[in-house]
Amino acid sequence: MSYPVPEKSLETLYEVKKSKFFARAGFAHTREEAMDFLEQVKQEYPDARHHCWAYILGNPWSPASVAMSDDGEPGGTAGKPILNVLQHKGVGDIMMVVTRYFGGIKLGAGGLVRAYSSSAQQTMEQLPTIEQPSLTQVSIQCDFKYEQLIRHWVDEHQGFIGDVQYSQDVTMEVLLPEQHITPLAEFAASLGASLTADTENS
Repeated sequence: MSYPVPEKSLETLYEVKKSKFFARAGFAHTREEAMDFLEQVKQEYPDARHHCWAYILGNPWSPASVAMSDDGEPGGTAGKPILNVLQHKGVGDIMMVVTRYFGGIKLGAGGLVRAYSSSAQQTMEQLPTIEQPSLTQVSIQCDFKYEQLIRHWVDEHQGFIGDVQYSQDVTMEVLLPEQHITPLAEFAASLGASLTADTENS
């Protein structure tokens, strides 16, 4: 089943009582990608007091993972309102960070909830999305020396690497659009690696 995902990152500015809220949303398929996205925002706004965030990974209607953070704001006033907006928009593989600069006037808990919600809403209304094709899950077993080659191939063909197990060799869970499965099997065979299809589609 396909679902909409962010086509590119987008940031908007929302101001209330001199506090500024910069809300940025973008694509993230794994927690690692979401945390990289957060780190990038922190580097761009190093002097901000709060970088509150939420993400939905995978299909928005049955997500693989959901998380949020108030980052020092009173509990429940930032991460949850951001996540609520994301959940109502039905967009998957999305990370949103709302960076706040305090304007000197306290907003109170209710005011914070409204401000973070409005900020997230404003970005989501303008965020361009594209349909994420339905992905098929396969496993690849290969020699360590071919891991980076396979990662690169998967990345170039709109795929994702999931769980990776290391023992005498490397076993990678790969999510890939259906039309690329046969070419991947051929590529893996050329490296002496084995590919097995999982029974369930992701």
